[in-house]
Amino acid sequence: MRVETTPLKGVLLFVPEPHRDERGLFTRTFDAVVAAEHGLDPAAFVQDSQSRSVAGTIRGMHGRSGRGEAKLVRCARGAVHDVLVDIRPDSPTFGRQTSVRLDDRAFVTLYVPAGFLHGFQALTGEADVCYRIDREHDPAEDLSVRYDDPDLAIGWPRPVTAISPRDLRAGSWAGLTGRLGVG
Repeated sequence: MRVETTPLKGVLLFVPEPHRDERGLFTRTFDAVVAAEHGLDPAAFVQDSQSRSVAGTIRGMHGRSGRGEAKLVRCARGAVHDVLVDIRPDSPTFGRQTSVRLDDRAFVTLYVPAGFLHGFQALTGEADVCYRIDREHDPAEDLSVRYDDPDLAIGWPRPVTAISPRDLRAGSWAGLTGRLGVG
């Protein structure tokens, strides 16, 4: 398994090397030693979750206040367009975004440090996304920015087919930066 950096400080891609043969494939999706070599505490991840989305669905853009939450994200079935926005006020990449395709062909795992908005759009008929999170969920710490906020101008690749009422009620980027004391 190799590890790649991204344009956003602290965001990593864990890229496995699947073994494929006539039976199908086998791949490692997590390696505690590799994670530790790159500054992650493998024991810190206390919750695993999974979502299933139909093509065109957007989930996000979600984050956490307080200590935030770090997570490992991978697509176990199908494919998604995954987007991150840095909301760490003291970060050199504050306000910048990056996107990556996660799918069931490459099995890349995205490491999202605390202090990011995260969301994705399902690109295939169904997409299963798995999350390994380092904190229990506290709804009082939820942050969200609307997926189509003009200040973020996220380039979603497909027309939106479904989005939750909660995500439709999400706030603005300007409102979040004000809450963070930035800008």
